[in-house]
Amino acid sequence: MTHKDTADTADTAGSAGPTPGLWPAVDELWARLEATRAHPGQEGVLLRILKLSEEVGEVAEAVIGATGQNPRKGVTHTWDDVQSELCDVAITALVALRTLTPEAREVFERHLTRVRERPLEPPA
Repeated sequence: MTHKDTADTADTAGSAGPTPGLWPAVDELWARLEATRAHPGQEGVLLRILKLSEEVGEVAEAVIGATGQNPRKGVTHTWDDVQSELCDVAITALVALRTLTPEAREVFERHLTRVRERPLEPPA
């Protein structure tokens, strides 16, 4: 299997220097993508958000490939591939959030707090 690099999940593995923290890395990826964005305005924002659907599809493809569920193809992926694709989904989502607001970190952390406070069981 060959793993393609995608525009909204830029591969930084070969970059020189130390790896930045999560939010500086999201800001860096966002800035790089903004500098080369082909579609301005609302269209560009919508396309960046739609990129998530493509990435989620790649997770599904990797799971199907890791489990050999396509009898025509057999086992085509590993669970490491699935992990990598899940990371692409997370990165793409965070960059899309950053596209919507420069306060992406704060928005995400507020939302994460609310999610963590949700009960695990339905109310009695």
